[in-house]
Amino acid sequence: MTNPSGADAGQLLITIGAEPPERLDKALAREVPEDAALSRSRLMKMIAEGDVTLDGAAITDPKFRPDEGQVFALRLAPAVDYAALPEDIPLVVVYEDNDLIVVDKPVGMVVHPAPGTPSGTLVNALLHHCGDTLSGIGGEKRPGIVHRIDKDTSGLLVVAKTDRAHHALAAQFEAHTVNRHYLALIHGVPDAADPRLRGIKGVSFEPGGILKIATYLDRHRTDRQKQAVTVQGGRHAITRARVVEDMGAASLVECWLETGRTHQIRVHLSHVGHGLLGDQTYGGKRRVAAKVVGEEAARAAAEFPRQALHAATLGFIHPVTAEEFSFESPLPEDMQHLLDLLRNC
Repeated sequence: MTNPSGADAGQLLITIGAEPPERLDKALAREVPEDAALSRSRLMKMIAEGDVTLDGAAITDPKFRPDEGQVFALRLAPAVDYAALPEDIPLVVVYEDNDLIVVDKPVGMVVHPAPGTPSGTLVNALLHHCGDTLSGIGGEKRPGIVHRIDKDTSGLLVVAKTDRAHHALAAQFEAHTVNRHYLALIHGVPDAADPRLRGIKGVSFEPGGILKIATYLDRHRTDRQKQAVTVQGGRHAITRARVVEDMGAASLVECWLETGRTHQIRVHLSHVGHGLLGDQTYGGKRRVAAKVVGEEAARAAAEFPRQALHAATLGFIHPVTAEEFSFESPLPEDMQHLLDLLRNC
């Protein structure tokens, strides 16, 4: 875990958790928050260059064996000018002040530029909207990104406009105190009485019929763009879900995260046999039965062009005023239309 309040703007403190891997690079990769954007290869380079210290002494061997409770300081490179260019892209701004901005991201927008998508991203839009006011955590001068959602997932994101806000918001995400609820349309209906579900390792039900999925997630062995459930190794991930509306062959579920791993909801629901409608990566070949929902709804579900997932609720403590903030976003038009068709079966 991190302790941002104990570090300066160029330093990240990482505390080693229970049962750490035997190598320092692996242990840091497990503990470092995803939003720090520090890959294992980047961490190995930092270790080799003396940018990782323990009690003030540089640790330059990636095979160094860490112990639980040790606190390593990672020296981050000074912020540099960000390569992305401002672009006049419309944004749905839900809230904005001098410290942060909350936006409702549309389907199809990538959050952060990457080799395949150097422009047209949320960051490009924010650079135009916010000018030179976004924060500079992680060695980049103005990204401001505290958390992300997938390109084809819609919904709410909070973006930091100052380093102070970025540190404080990142600490809330790391402590799992941010309230993030998603709405998803999935195959089938998770049922506490289903013996198949109860037989899956890591699956349990809590009062109120809440499905809890607790596993480890890591990169897929053969497809490095995907995540997969693992028996051991990887990062611990916990997802909870409850059925909001039962439509027989499909259901609307509310999901919330105790951890925030890449593709977590999509992987977990697929793992338990209730993949998201439209999910081409994790949804498998399952189809909604026309005899249950009707031909029109079944066809719409089969042709839905993206994972039916929406970041509907976002709540956090304002990093400066300490005010409790909570925002809600309605289902986007495409998901609402599909839901209406399924309802009318």
